[in-house]
Amino acid sequence: MRNRAEQQALRHYRLRGYRILGTNVWAGGNELDVIARRGRRLVFCEVKSKGGAGRGDPLEMVGPEKQRRLRRAAEAWLATRPDLAGLEATFDVVAVRQGKLERVRDAFG
Repeated sequence: MRNRAEQQALRHYRLRGYRILGTNVWAGGNELDVIARRGRRLVFCEVKSKGGAGRGDPLEMVGPEKQRRLRRAAEAWLATRPDLAGLEATFDVVAVRQGKLERVRDAFG
């Protein structure tokens, strides 16, 4: 089941012409929150939210270890989809703070 932040992220991508290829997909032992495609661009998006002020910033939750896990999951997922191998794969992070969405494009490589 998707949480409110993930629903906002899906809406954000759909409104910008992305086709959603998967949500909450497990690959390589880790979860990919949103996989979206627009043209030759394939986005693996990590969605983070916090309950309110004083609980830290959602973007801080995507450190080096989380990035490594997301890369591994994306590689495992792509290995099952050879038809998508030629696309430009990038990683976005969507942070939702008090209902407001911030998208960090190409957050890490």
